[in-house]
Amino acid sequence: MSHDDCIFCKIIAGDIPSAKVYEDEKVYAFLDISQVTKGHTLVIPKQHTKNIFETPPEVAKELFERIPTIANAIKNTYKPLGMNLLNNNGEAAEQSVFHLHIHLIPRYGDGDGYTPNWKTHQDDYAFDELQQIAKEIEQAIQ
Repeated sequence: MSHDDCIFCKIIAGDIPSAKVYEDEKVYAFLDISQVTKGHTLVIPKQHTKNIFETPPEVAKELFERIPTIANAIKNTYKPLGMNLLNNNGEAAEQSVFHLHIHLIPRYGDGDGYTPNWKTHQDDYAFDELQQIAKEIEQAIQ
């Protein structure tokens, strides 16, 4: 997908309207049109980057350092009990817009409309297997 076809790039450019929450030279935040819960906000880098795997560290730094400010503004305004931060990367992870974005989903208690639903596999891995997985990831970082 070219940047010209990216709906979030069009929102940043002002070609598509949005309910803007925050903007500076590096980051744009706006209400998700779906509003899973009241105040559900998307935070995106202005520089087009497809997903976390393709994001340069400096773009991630600029994006993530603004999230606490935006999250606290939502918290102070709507008094949620908590907040989920969600990011989907790739079709297998249900990413639907291929421009990196972080969902800030305020939580208001049971029945608020958001249900994270995953199955843990705690009993499937012995501690030595976890150590091996950690070692493999650590080696890939170095």
